[in-house]
Amino acid sequence: MQGCGQLPDVQTYAVILDGLCNNQQFCTALELLREMEGKKFGLDIVIYTIIIEGLCRAGKMDSAIDVFSGLSSKGVQPDVRTYTIMIQGLCKGGLLSEAEDLLRGMEEKGCSPNGWTYNTIIQGFINNNEASRAMGLIQEMVERGHSADASTMELIIDSLSKDSVDPAFLPLLKNKL
Repeated sequence: MQGCGQLPDVQTYAVILDGLCNNQQFCTALELLREMEGKKFGLDIVIYTIIIEGLCRAGKMDSAIDVFSGLSSKGVQPDVRTYTIMIQGLCKGGLLSEAEDLLRGMEEKGCSPNGWTYNTIIQGFINNNEASRAMGLIQEMVERGHSADASTMELIIDSLSKDSVDPAFLPLLKNKL
């Protein structure tokens, strides 16, 4: 591309970063990100979210947290997608308190959680056998005008259909989401 006189732009780099992350080439992806930062490309949250999502999917939470934590020093504000991806990664890693802290910190930073965010963290709590904490978040989600998606409903129904129903889910038998 460069040999033909075409300089790559941010979108080109985004595609390359996504491909590197999808192929588990995180060292190369992070090197490219640092190179982009050095060239003052004016990187936005989309670029950083690609890296964070790839790291979270691969279970490299320490690296994902490092990238996420460094956003403010770069003048980049996470959006609801970035927060939700981090929350999902933390839940998958069993870091539920950290996920909930991040959920609570979102609004302090001017970013309100949406239905996807709530469904993500609720699923994380249910999958980690934290029904009572999930119920509190379900109530909060409903109070804020969001509802459970199909995946969340499936987990709740599976939990309710077990021989030993977690008592935290019993109020759901009387109410609807």
